[in-house]
Amino acid sequence: MSKFFSNKYKNLTPYVPGEQPKEKQYVKLNTNESPFMPSDKAIALAKEQTEKLNLYSDPDLIELTAMTAKAVGVNSENVIMTNGSDEVLNFIFMAYCDKDNPALFADVTYGFYKVFAEINGVKGEEIPLREDFSLSVDDYIGKKGTVFIANPNAPTGILLPLSEIERLLLSDRERIVVIDEAYVDFGGKSAISLIDKYDNLIVTQTFSKSRSMAGARLGFGVANKEIIRDLMSIKYSTNPYNVNRMTASAGVGALLDEDYFNENCAKIVQNREWTKKELESLGFDVLPSMANFVFAKNDKISGKELYLRLKERGVLVRHFDKERIKEYNRITIGSLEQMQIFIKATKEILEGAQ
Repeated sequence: MSKFFSNKYKNLTPYVPGEQPKEKQYVKLNTNESPFMPSDKAIALAKEQTEKLNLYSDPDLIELTAMTAKAVGVNSENVIMTNGSDEVLNFIFMAYCDKDNPALFADVTYGFYKVFAEINGVKGEEIPLREDFSLSVDDYIGKKGTVFIANPNAPTGILLPLSEIERLLLSDRERIVVIDEAYVDFGGKSAISLIDKYDNLIVTQTFSKSRSMAGARLGFGVANKEIIRDLMSIKYSTNPYNVNRMTASAGVGALLDEDYFNENCAKIVQNREWTKKELESLGFDVLPSMANFVFAKNDKISGKELYLRLKERGVLVRHFDKERIKEYNRITIGSLEQMQIFIKATKEILEGAQ
């Protein structure tokens, strides 16, 4: 760090994204991207905006907001569009976490929660998952602070039932509960249905995974209109033109192509179940995932070694060095062809390890 870097960030540990290697072509199963191209409609509408890049985008994103609201069954006043769901999560940390309201999140979950707490100067309390990596709502009841739950969780893929989310919301109506639904379209049930019932609920989602727009950076938050006004105040105090023209139009196109969205989600689910079955036949312990990835380990080989051996064979998966999960790897679900290549390489590695 330079000598000018503020002391308030001296202990900051940045988020580490998944590898984006340039040295060769990999079967890339490490960053939970979609294996499918964006919708043709998304591409066409984005291209139309290239001749207008001299003009600012609509800061209110009226058309995109209305279409997103309709897609998830709420009103426009209940939606804020952001530069990926990471941005709305950061807005939430800024708006609802402070010295009196720490951030509460699991010890094994999305790594950005800890970073957002640190960069916003608030306490982040990690609450351990159960031995089987499931989340116990009881561990959050009675604690003061804003709750952040990835559902399905990452990197485990485990889904918390809506009945448990509702129990958490009811336990303390005076604190915010954030349900991060980046992977909900692959078999989960969204908590957005609870928005009208609970004014302390915020749900975040993204176009990155199920709508094949990771590179476009588009996400959104859903909540009661007063909370959305809070978050819009944060947006207009930081970056009012937070979603660019091409991304906004691509989002509209993606929402217009619902059949393509549903088909791709169904393919991912099918490929996930095929991959789970194949891994289990090879002796892997695979957690019950409802996301576009699986989290798996095999007692015959360490998680780190399997990751490295797969990389040598041109297949990238995600390995975490954290002690509790270091024997696992997170494997993004790609096309069936990609998953067949992954399984073949894994078989060869295990045969060599015997």
